[in-house]
Amino acid sequence: MSKICVTSTGKTLEAQIDPRFGRCAYFVIVDPNTMEFEAISNTAVGASGGAGIQAAQAVSGKNIEAVVTGSVGPNAYSALASSDIKIMTGASGTVKSAVEMYKANKLSEITTPGPSHMGMRGGGGRRDGRGRGQGGRGGWG
Repeated sequence: MSKICVTSTGKTLEAQIDPRFGRCAYFVIVDPNTMEFEAISNTAVGASGGAGIQAAQAVSGKNIEAVVTGSVGPNAYSALASSDIKIMTGASGTVKSAVEMYKANKLSEITTPGPSHMGMRGGGGRRDGRGRGQGGRGGWG
């Protein structure tokens, strides 16, 4: 069995799973047979766009057979699928528990991508908060 990648909030097997593929804090690459692991910081976490593709590129060269996460957007899905990496969902709790669930075949394989921009929070400043006050007229007076 090759290694698997679990999207995570931390650098250890005891860290919580992060359901956002492109915007997770870390990728924990685990050998399910030995439980040896390597944590990789997700450099795409703060990207203004294309985080999923950058994240897929970061893990695709790590000899992994599957990614365990919550949701993968269309571009990241295509990038992972073209590298023959399975995308698994349904895990909860820690990275270690996700690996155990994977080994026990208790996860579901994603066969279609999720929505794009799943991990972005807020509205990106498209409405109020442009610093213009009363409808862009420069203040209250």
